[in-house]
Amino acid sequence: MDSILITGGAGFIGSHLVERLLRDGKRVVVLDSFDPYYDPALKRANLRTAAQASGFRLVEGDIRDESLLAGLLSAERFQAVIHLAARAGVRPSIADPATYADVNVTGTIRVLEACRRAGVRRFLFGSSSSVYGDNEKVPFAEDDPVDRPVSPYAATKRAGELIAWNYHRLSGMEVACLRFFTVFGPRQRPEMAIRKFARLIAAGEEVEQYGDGTSARDYTYVSDVVEGVVRALERCRAFHIWNLGGSRTTTLAELVEKIGRGLETRPRIRRRPAQPGDVERTWADVRRARLELSWEPTVNLDRGLELFLQWFRSQGADRHIGKETT
Repeated sequence: MDSILITGGAGFIGSHLVERLLRDGKRVVVLDSFDPYYDPALKRANLRTAAQASGFRLVEGDIRDESLLAGLLSAERFQAVIHLAARAGVRPSIADPATYADVNVTGTIRVLEACRRAGVRRFLFGSSSSVYGDNEKVPFAEDDPVDRPVSPYAATKRAGELIAWNYHRLSGMEVACLRFFTVFGPRQRPEMAIRKFARLIAAGEEVEQYGDGTSARDYTYVSDVVEGVVRALERCRAFHIWNLGGSRTTTLAELVEKIGRGLETRPRIRRRPAQPGDVERTWADVRRARLELSWEPTVNLDRGLELFLQWFRSQGADRHIGKETT
């Protein structure tokens, strides 16, 4: 049975990936620090189903802990490591860039070094569409320039890609960097736009709209992202960068309207100035993933919102409010 280590596996994307790999017959070990960026109880709830599987193991700890990593990777021979652990969020990274650099850059180096020493041959890195910054050319393709990130968070993700390339070049480790485009679905982090907007609209509270509503995002349903990760895990050779995105854009104003319609509630909008660190748009060119991974998105935004809102209603009063909106 293949054994896979997932850092940050108790998070939104990670927990869905854990369940998928367990269904595929893999042994899955999750390393997660349960950082209080948002309620750790939500992360523990994310793993409730996975914890019932015989092939699952949870290790609580920090990716910056070298002795923990060394012990974990020497005790079990992993076929691959999927590195999703990170400090998330654009705006909080502006307020605390040093912590973001420590966790996202130093932490990634320590995971890669532990993999190198343990002889792990395959490493997948969860990157972000934020690395493209405010590129004027759309849609964003993997070969586009990514040398002007507009937030510390984006800079740390690009740094992670470069460090991963360096480890591939020096050790021959097979590496895939996966650029996720605004992932949404059940278990989405509470401060992310779709979940936070749904909570506010359902409660009849104001939604803060930063900017004039024309900023646009490429929304990607979580099951599509998980499928992309699984295919990258299977097909990764040498070094690759792949976009995983819905490959279409939706403006902020359109998104709020769609959520309100799904909740049968008219949104109350409070307009605020645009925020530093927010890009004007994201839009994934997925031709490379289609060609090399035989992957493309299958759940559009309307269907994904329908599925998300079914889950949202099942949660009852969602009182978890985060630190930022989009």
